[in-house]
Amino acid sequence: MNQKKISFVPMYIEAHRTGKLTEGIKKAYKILENCRLCPRECEVNRLENEKSICRTGRLAVVSSYNPHFGEEDPLVGINGSGTIFITNCNLLCVFCQNWEVSHLGGGNEVDSKTLADMMLHLQGQGCHNINFVTPTHVVPQILEALPHAIEGGLNVPLVYNTGGYDAVESLRLLEGIFDIYMPDFKFWDTEMARKYLKAPDYPERAREALKEMHRQVGDLTLDENGVALKGIILRHLVMPGGVAGTRDIMRFIAKEISTNTYVNIMDQYRPCGNASQYPPLNRRITNDEYEEALQAAREEGITRLDKRERRTMIFRWPW
Repeated sequence: MNQKKISFVPMYIEAHRTGKLTEGIKKAYKILENCRLCPRECEVNRLENEKSICRTGRLAVVSSYNPHFGEEDPLVGINGSGTIFITNCNLLCVFCQNWEVSHLGGGNEVDSKTLADMMLHLQGQGCHNINFVTPTHVVPQILEALPHAIEGGLNVPLVYNTGGYDAVESLRLLEGIFDIYMPDFKFWDTEMARKYLKAPDYPERAREALKEMHRQVGDLTLDENGVALKGIILRHLVMPGGVAGTRDIMRFIAKEISTNTYVNIMDQYRPCGNASQYPPLNRRITNDEYEEALQAAREEGITRLDKRERRTMIFRWPW
């Protein structure tokens, strides 16, 4: 017996029709005048191309865009997740696995029309969603590109794929526009966040951000083929020596977000960037450490764990 097809219209369509999107663009660019987009609150005038920790001025910088088959199953479906990799980052993770993009700044500046064209190209490739990777510092630029994309026929869900260091004020600009939030929750302990992310307030800000994201979109909902339509996908990377605080994070998710949160406990940590200088991050995790993390999630009440298989990524370089 065939499952009933689920009717779905991305939220940004209505936001564009009502003028909410236009208003959000104005508010977002106002923040850029004295940038407080993220918890760093650098207060530089990015409209005048002043740059600080994220090293991004007026225009977004993109490293690549491509159908991605290595994401969680609900994003990948059959045709992949349409990922747009934003260059630079507001976090300074010493172990970053995308070091060339996030720390070294590999990529090119793009205007709003070019960014919209990337979205439409990925949709044309059959991608089930448009997945902005590391978007926190370019919220205004993404919003500015959306009207062009919508008028060009964009109609798949938008994914906000973030490290979790987001300001609630900025997230509220995305309400009724982004369908899916996919945050990391990297560290529970303030000292670990200071040491490894250079952001001692990360745990507090990540908790605030997750609560706001869940308020906006709720638990993950899927279509009849198991493809994500709306809601939260939470990622947590298991770290050597248990320094991430997995059990505490899972307890927070279960008690203060939802036991039905879709959680991906990730096992792919490897020493990258400057990790060799920060024991125990200078080694991979063990099988026992990963199994302990899964067990902690289950014991704390998380009922919806990702069971993804490895896939190959197909890159498209736009330059």
